[in-house]
Amino acid sequence: MAATDYYKTLGVSRTASEKEIKSAFRKLARQYHPDVNPGDDEAERRFKEINEAHEVLGDADNRKNYDRYGENWMHADRMEEMQRQGGFGAGPGMGGAFRFGGTEGFSGLGDILGQFFRGGGGGSETGFHRRPQPQRPRDVPVEITLQEAFDGTRRSIRVQDGEGGTRMIEAQIPAGVDTGSRVKMSGAGPRTTGGGNSDLYLKVTVKPDSQFSRKGADLTTEVKVPMLDALLGGEVVVPTVGGSGVALRIPPETDNGQTFRIAGKGMPKMRGTGAGNLFVKVSVTLPKDLQDSERELLTQLRGMRETAGGTE
Repeated sequence: MAATDYYKTLGVSRTASEKEIKSAFRKLARQYHPDVNPGDDEAERRFKEINEAHEVLGDADNRKNYDRYGENWMHADRMEEMQRQGGFGAGPGMGGAFRFGGTEGFSGLGDILGQFFRGGGGGSETGFHRRPQPQRPRDVPVEITLQEAFDGTRRSIRVQDGEGGTRMIEAQIPAGVDTGSRVKMSGAGPRTTGGGNSDLYLKVTVKPDSQFSRKGADLTTEVKVPMLDALLGGEVVVPTVGGSGVALRIPPETDNGQTFRIAGKGMPKMRGTGAGNLFVKVSVTLPKDLQDSERELLTQLRGMRETAGGTE
């Protein structure tokens, strides 16, 4: 079975920038999100593949190891130790050198790694296992709603204890997290060979929201404004993530699509204090089921505008 190419999964080149990778991930995550494709098993499978690819390529250290060791990137520490001890040279049981880079050159390498990690093989392997090697931080994917990202939330996470068993931990996710955020939990991961526990990272994905779109700490929403309020001025209640709503004054002659900014009503900021902005886009609605008297008044208004040369 061929190894997964995370670059192909996200549809980016191997020289793609961090910004390009993040942009590709967000676009694909929105396309294949289970909430957007209910009951679609193929979309759910693709969504999991996309998240897995981003967990690797979206992290500078993980990407560096992946570019060098391919699918065995998680064993980078041990493989580098083996190289320093000549494990990838012409040592016993190795059968020659290997070529690194991308996902090529790794056929049969899984057997060699398994031999070393299980305690088999010879040569420098004995000396290698005498040195306790700390495990790399473990990423655990966590999916939350926009409301949970606003308030902060908790999740029960099942973690392997390194001896075949598992244990449950309570993870605190701070307010303000966004898709791609990594929340560190020191000492909450699996036990290391040298004693103690490794670190655990929660890799956050925030589900798309039907009411709000998000860019950093800023939110954007749309409100419907009756035509007469847009013409003469009025007031509407704008929904917010953190409360029941906020009143927004609509000035006279407000255009359809005009956007207003409400400071401090966006998402809380993870770094620093305060919150982002809430941008409100006006959608002007036309009156329906006009009465005869209303239609007559509007007809008179049109005539007055035509006479005054102000039909636009």
